[in-house]
Amino acid sequence: MGKRKKGRMLLAAFSALLLTLGAAGMADTQYVEGKTQAKQIDVMFTHDTHSHLNSFTTLVDGEEAEVGGFARIKTLIDAQKEKNPDTLILDGGDFSMGTLVQTVYESQAAELRMLGEIGCEVTTLGNHEFDYRSEGLSNMLKTAAASGDTLPELVVCNVDWEAMESQGLNEGQQAIKDGFEAYGVKDYVMLQKGDVSVAVIGVFGNDSLACAPTCELLFRDPVEAVKETVAEIKEKEDADMIVCVSHSGTWEDEDKSEDEILAKSVPELDLIISGHTHTELSEPIVHGNTYIVSAGEYGKRLGSLHMEQNEDGRWSMESYELITVTSDIEPEQKVQEKADSFLSAVDTGYLSDFGYTREQVLAQNDVEFSDLKELETEHTEQNLGSIIADAYMYAVTNAGDFDGKPVDVAVVPSGTVRDTYTPGDITVEDVFNSFSLGIGPDGVPGYPLVSVYLTGSELKTVAEIDASISDYMTTARLYMSGLQFSYNPNRMILNKVTDVYLLGDDGQREEIDDDRLYRVVADLYSGQMLGAVTDMSYGILSVVPKYEDGTVIEDLEDAIVMENGKELKAWEAIAGYMESFPDTDGDGTANVPAYYEEEQGRKVVEDSTNLLDLIKNPNKYAVIITAVAAAVILLVAVLIVFVVKLVKRRTGKRRG
Repeated sequence: MGKRKKGRMLLAAFSALLLTLGAAGMADTQYVEGKTQAKQIDVMFTHDTHSHLNSFTTLVDGEEAEVGGFARIKTLIDAQKEKNPDTLILDGGDFSMGTLVQTVYESQAAELRMLGEIGCEVTTLGNHEFDYRSEGLSNMLKTAAASGDTLPELVVCNVDWEAMESQGLNEGQQAIKDGFEAYGVKDYVMLQKGDVSVAVIGVFGNDSLACAPTCELLFRDPVEAVKETVAEIKEKEDADMIVCVSHSGTWEDEDKSEDEILAKSVPELDLIISGHTHTELSEPIVHGNTYIVSAGEYGKRLGSLHMEQNEDGRWSMESYELITVTSDIEPEQKVQEKADSFLSAVDTGYLSDFGYTREQVLAQNDVEFSDLKELETEHTEQNLGSIIADAYMYAVTNAGDFDGKPVDVAVVPSGTVRDTYTPGDITVEDVFNSFSLGIGPDGVPGYPLVSVYLTGSELKTVAEIDASISDYMTTARLYMSGLQFSYNPNRMILNKVTDVYLLGDDGQREEIDDDRLYRVVADLYSGQMLGAVTDMSYGILSVVPKYEDGTVIEDLEDAIVMENGKELKAWEAIAGYMESFPDTDGDGTANVPAYYEEEQGRKVVEDSTNLLDLIKNPNKYAVIITAVAAAVILLVAVLIVFVVKLVKRRTGKRRG
């Protein structure tokens, strides 16, 4: 009996040892439904919400629908957190600039506070966070920090403070630094989600910087900055997962797709939340062990994914979906009340100065207008671009202090148009949302219109920019009033346009004089972005805004269109144009003309591969390109002849 008792004691001790070792060996697992599993994490994400705190009506999968709204997003997040309280909530930047809410950007910091309200834990800066200039961004960050609300962490790792401080911070840079310090902006943060330790990095992309003409900060190369931050995390932290909230974006051309370049260059990243390009990825992009995800814009869809850790420490994405935020989702009441409180401040704090209210109806609409995807992807005339361009021309011509000098052309790039018009009532809010960018030098939200002069030759260049460059830079796709051109997409780049004319109100075409100056109206942001187009074409397609006397405009803010001593805002121009439409059904409300249901021949596509069509009417760029190509061919031919002769000589010497 003594031996048996001793044996049982030894067996019990051995069993306890096995259990202890097993528990230690399973420290990185959790028990689910009777089996052990590797570490797991759930992530929900947004990006490019652009001040869309409330739901809105738009086209979804070709059908008109009411979508979005932070209160409904919160309902979805709450439902997920009932299943997993440790779900990670992230945002990829551009949380501001897109609705009337942005008009209280500095005074209320509504967008950041609402991200905190829905449980977002980390976000980053997008290019449109700089739209209200350095002081505006700084004020917004300070307002958010002082609000006492729960706020998301704000991370961006590639601001080059060292370079700026070595040169001496200017006033704007110092203002942003003060705002960063007040808010507590970091390169990265560590979060504990259940048994998973997550490092979240933020980064600001190269194209984002190109799209932020008022940004005064200097940035380091995104890839190099992320590499260094990852190395720091590896050295200092015990992270199971590294996530990057990136405002860089993805593009169809993989070699230019910034977040794909990032994934391939920094393979230690497990997940990239990709903002900026408003991309909807129905399936993640995968490079090595790095997953890239995007959910589109305006909070129409909420990204949701589940990942599990592999034995080698890397992660596999087990599920992924984009959840459409539809009207049948019950809005979370507390979040909706907070959104409403911000919206109520808009009428008194902004619109009253323009004589409008948010829900005021400007016109009744029966026209099917293009949606934003068509505006950027369909390289043809689009009625949404046309009506906005017409509005600019109308507003300047009918301004209270119009100078009597006719406007020849108005230009609208697709990248400045933020929303479309759906059938039904078009309100002040709808119009503002369609052009909701920026702030003027007056400090009042909304980019103003500018009036400049371009030569006839430069007008032709403007057409060529659209025809040749906008396929590579879709935000530069142009829509015009007063200008008509034809182009053949099969022709040589920089020589796609076959003819350009002025187009009068009566539809009559007028030949353009290359040397004459023509008056052109656009918004301030578009004018400031001309440099990006020049860079894209390596300086070949250069357009230089001028005054009426031909003097070069050094600062476009000097060309702002004023009305009664105030800046004429682009959105205000559209609103006034809507109100000017005739009341065709006699109900006291203007009606959008059926004119916009038809194309007016402003942009004509001549899709021909006929040889004569491909070579007719060559422009100066075609001559230059042909001459360079001929010179290269000639040089190659000379080199080939030289090499052949050299080989023959050496062969002859050997035989001799």
